[in-house]
Amino acid sequence: MHLLIVEDDLSINNLLKKSLTKQGYTVIAAFDGEEAANLIETSKIEFAIVDIMLPKINGWELIEYLKEYDIPTIFLTARDQQKDKIKGLSIGAEDYMTKPFDILELIARIEVIRRRVYGVNETSKMIYLNDIEINVEKKQVKKEEEIVSLTPKEFDLLVMLAVNKNIIMTREALYSNVWEKEFTDESRTLDLHIQRIRNKLFKENELKTVYGTGYLLEIEK
Repeated sequence: MHLLIVEDDLSINNLLKKSLTKQGYTVIAAFDGEEAANLIETSKIEFAIVDIMLPKINGWELIEYLKEYDIPTIFLTARDQQKDKIKGLSIGAEDYMTKPFDILELIARIEVIRRRVYGVNETSKMIYLNDIEINVEKKQVKKEEEIVSLTPKEFDLLVMLAVNKNIIMTREALYSNVWEKEFTDESRTLDLHIQRIRNKLFKENELKTVYGTGYLLEIEK
């Protein structure tokens, strides 16, 4: 997928480009809104991560260009007031994240939006994890050719972990994307679902708890 980063801070721009390229995205970087607007018109862009406080054309204005081309957008900004979040979502952003940010959570949010907007492509309808076979389209899981029964939330969690295998996923990212609401430290719902998935499908050393952070599905490539 071709992804546009619009960020005037060089260090953040480079971090995003490096991390997202490593995930397999084709990344195009811009450092101001005017440059981004030109790229939107002349390049293949399928997704955008946009700062709000940009030189020349700010993020509020830039999203109007992105909407013309039906490009899903995440605002990534230091503006953390509720009124800004509401404005960002109401004018067309798919998501709104504030700085400082967790790169793994950002990657997870991109993937969730990509699946929602573009659907599952032919190459990702089936996911294979050793002896586990995940049919995303049919929402069916098999282990050693035997169907394993999962609840809808367990299935969504499994797919998110599988798509991001060998990457530590924060509890916040997993919970907010599967349950579509903010994670609270008091909630044990996620942990119980992970425990059930582990018991049904994985060995202890495959679906690992990363204490203080989240979970890691470690599968040999």
